[in-house]
Amino acid sequence: MRRREVITLIGGSMAWPLAARAQPARPVRLIGVLMNYAETDPVSHFLVAAFAQGLQQLGWTIGQNVKVDYRWGGGDAEARRKHAAELVALAPDVILAHSSAALAPLLQVTRTVPIVFTVVADPVGAGYVEGLARPGGNATGFTNFEYGIAGKWLELLKEIAPGVTRVAVLRETAIAAGPAQFGALQGSASSLGVELRPVDVRDADQIERAIAAFAQGSNSGLIVTGSPAAVFHRELIISLAARHQLPAVYNNRVYAASGGLVSYGPDFVDQFRRAAGYVDRILKGEKPADMPVQASTKYELVINLKTAKALGLKIPLTLLARADEVIE
Repeated sequence: MRRREVITLIGGSMAWPLAARAQPARPVRLIGVLMNYAETDPVSHFLVAAFAQGLQQLGWTIGQNVKVDYRWGGGDAEARRKHAAELVALAPDVILAHSSAALAPLLQVTRTVPIVFTVVADPVGAGYVEGLARPGGNATGFTNFEYGIAGKWLELLKEIAPGVTRVAVLRETAIAAGPAQFGALQGSASSLGVELRPVDVRDADQIERAIAAFAQGSNSGLIVTGSPAAVFHRELIISLAARHQLPAVYNNRVYAASGGLVSYGPDFVDQFRRAAGYVDRILKGEKPADMPVQASTKYELVINLKTAKALGLKIPLTLLARADEVIE
């Protein structure tokens, strides 16, 4: 081999590792997550685990090509505002917002950072998006239910406890969905022979006083509508229903799993898994403004037989047959 050829060969072989080192590394993408739950709430871990699983199935591995920065609201409005500002300051590629309680403060801070929301009842009515088909701004995501589902809650309560004629309705007037859900219930109340009593969800003392006063009447029941504050106070609400012997229907499986009588509502774990798909699309260049808001596709009817027995209620066999889950 000639000297010139040897030099060329050696030089070329040395250039390969230098070229390899010169290749730019793929950037690690940043996702912010603002949860309404407390970090210690076991429900939150099921939701974020479903989100992480959805990301992994789409090729995003946390700690490798994507980083996720979590913030936990814990039912504290001031904390959510603070965390929203912190997340936006990190300049993430996209933010996942859990419920209206997280979405509202984020939109107050930014109208440019892409946001994917979950568990939001009426994003158009609340002004979060311009329309469901074309959101038009920096946010899109998944609604939890249409207000008409509220009539189903009342029907379930009457099916379980036919003698109920008075129903306290826990709602949160601080969010648009609170009064709207109550209005939907009013549309069904007269035909079912039920008088409704609205109870605003603000703090623990107010909830306890209102339910205790309402429970002094006879033939009483309880409906807990979709409300971030109610979820935060769910253990108190469930214990009050048990103490005052109130048959109750809840909007979310988490209540029945925590000792509530019956729940009917969307599968929120499924929503977080689907939200990963929207985050993936945004990370690959799509814009929230062009991605339609999607409705829940999976609903769950959960019945807690242990609670029914404690209340002296016999759940109809036809209702048990329709249940997606029976807790014994």
